[in-house]
Amino acid sequence: MMYSHSVTIYDARNLELVKSISDQVNLKDLGIKGYSGLHRGAPVEGAFSPDGKHLYVTNYAMYGKGFNREGTDNCNPSDNYDRSFLYRINTESWSIDAAYKVGVVPKVVEVSPDNKFVLVSNWCSYDLSIVSTGLGRVVKTIKIGPYPRGITISKDSQYAYVAQMGGSVVHRINLVNFEKELLSVGSNPRALVLSPDNAYLYATLNSAGRVIAFDLSTNKVVKSVKTGSAARSLDISADGSALYVVNYTSNTLAKVRVSDFKVLQKINVCSRPIGVTYEKLQQRVWVACYGGSIKVFSDSQSQ
Repeated sequence: MMYSHSVTIYDARNLELVKSISDQVNLKDLGIKGYSGLHRGAPVEGAFSPDGKHLYVTNYAMYGKGFNREGTDNCNPSDNYDRSFLYRINTESWSIDAAYKVGVVPKVVEVSPDNKFVLVSNWCSYDLSIVSTGLGRVVKTIKIGPYPRGITISKDSQYAYVAQMGGSVVHRINLVNFEKELLSVGSNPRALVLSPDNAYLYATLNSAGRVIAFDLSTNKVVKSVKTGSAARSLDISADGSALYVVNYTSNTLAKVRVSDFKVLQKINVCSRPIGVTYEKLQQRVWVACYGGSIKVFSDSQSQ
């Protein structure tokens, strides 16, 4: 949680709090040269490694000695704001055991299914950091353009898809040779998920309040539906039959049937819902609200 300087861990089975992890670190102790004393972060988003051993967390900014130019939501690389750090949390001890210097205002983080790379979209430096888990450092920085945001990775770990929220494209990046191509999806794309068979890319278009389906065999938008005002985050059910979308300024969660892109259900959740994830074991939808609360909804007939 960005404003409370913590990462909270909950048990998905009983919904009980497992651990609240402070974002305070000693960068020197983590092997980062050029820093002394204690520093704090500002956690934004997280992603688990495929083996479940690590949780990677982005920090909007860092606070402490050596950091005095915090980034903002309206920015560009020439502002020369401070670069920030990606944390790695050990899920056995629930402690921060590594940190990686990435770009300016890192937002979304995603781990490749083969556990080889961790990808971070950097909002203010207009780029993507690629961290090698084996080497423990950034091995590639790829220019994206204004406001990189959502990331999703193909199940064979060959391609990454990165939304450029300040434009109308998604960057498809080959994770073998790091070449990229542009996919025209519509203005202001924010969040991305792939269908289980990786045939379709789904994206929220924030300004239009819509979700689109993009056919990766034809490179065309084939379906679109309005879900609310300011469609932000989205996730997909385990079987790929439904999408879950939070609409930031209409304060709603929408469930979209993938087969015909019909909005099956829309409910009021909280003021300014900002994040959503589908938890497949319990078949629950978790919604993060900007004010700091979390709402959990069952999407199972048995609950």
